[in-house]
Amino acid sequence: MILASNFALQRALTILVEIYVVLLVARALVSWFPVHPGTAFYGLVSLLDKLTEPVLRPIRRILPPVRAGGMAIDLSIIVAVIALEVIAFRVIIPLV
Repeated sequence: MILASNFALQRALTILVEIYVVLLVARALVSWFPVHPGTAFYGLVSLLDKLTEPVLRPIRRILPPVRAGGMAIDLSIIVAVIALEVIAFRVIIPLV
């Protein structure tokens, strides 16, 4: 019984991590497009910002965007995805 509950917990946590990684990737992709207030796309971008900013903000304090010519590259999403994947494979999966 304990093994089954550990497996269910592991599976649920793994799914949550993977969903959050998808949200981070989606945020990175939509950041390449112009957003105008009042559109459905604006609502999507706002939702992604609200869901991902609590994780990205502390990373940006440590690792600010890198300037590349006239633009800046935000590496916080890459760091967050790598950290989440490490957590998933080193912490969550060994629970069973």
